Amino acid sequence: MSSNQQPPADKPWNTALYDSKANFVWKYGRGVVELLAPRPGERILDLGCGTGHLTNLIAQAGAEVIALDKSESMIAQARSLFPQLRFELGDGADFHFDQSFDAVFSNAAIHWMLDQTAVARCIWQALKPGGRFVAEFGGKGNVEAIRAALREAIEVAGERVGLEPFARYYPSIAEHAALLEAQGFRVTFASHFDRPTQLDDGGAGLRNWLFTFADNVVESLPASKRAQIIAAVEDGLRSRLFRDGSWYADYRRIRIAATKSGGRGFEPRSAGSTEGQHPAPRERAP
Repeated sequence: MSSNQQPPADKPWNTALYDSKANFVWKYGRGVVELLAPRPGERILDLGCGTGHLTNLIAQAGAEVIALDKSESMIAQARSLFPQLRFELGDGADFHFDQSFDAVFSNAAIHWMLDQTAVARCIWQALKPGGRFVAEFGGKGNVEAIRAALREAIEVAGERVGLEPFARYYPSIAEHAALLEAQGFRVTFASHFDRPTQLDDGGAGLRNWLFTFADNVVESLPASKRAQIIAAVEDGLRSRLFRDGSWYADYRRIRIAATKSGGRGFEPRSAGSTEGQHPAPRERAP
């Protein structure tokens, strides 16, 4: 990878908490790898690789994989777990590799990248003609109930906190397909679907989620009020998101595949564009 700039400071991920309490992220991503259908000898970029579990799964299919993430802590953990693979620190909106790829893959990372025009351009430039882009990320309405409950609990507690972590990119299919098509991609598959996601650790699941994915909101609150606010979030969501001893995050995802014009292209096994339905992966996280 070549770049004249250092990536911006990353979110300070707690990778131990991420891998132990949020491993549903990569487990659900197995279905996205199935849509990618990596083949031996292909050169594939894993964009926003996290701690590298899906990078390793793609490599096991015989592909040559390079993985990129903006987080120093994620890259360090990935290198520790999978030292035989190549992990690079870089920004999804500003990267360049000297050799092009047959495919770019991304799971649960695109929604963290705010300059989507730059992201689409970098992916396009990284691909060979006819290369494919396969991704899953948060779609319109993602974690809407959790976001609203946290915002309300903070306001009731008399606090004012910028909710920047939730100013993420959660588009509709139409929005993201239009963005890709403007770059020159041909969208070959798209699905926008509800995916209630069971959180680990029983009754502590929601607070673990908040400390993992909304930590720069929670940790900016006065220490004397954090427990009160988290309890209020749990009380407000219990009837809707807690059942059978577990919390379920109200995830809503987009799964999409697109081809770079100029080659034969890629048609996934389950083609078409549907809003509200999705092909069930063979393996699902609990």
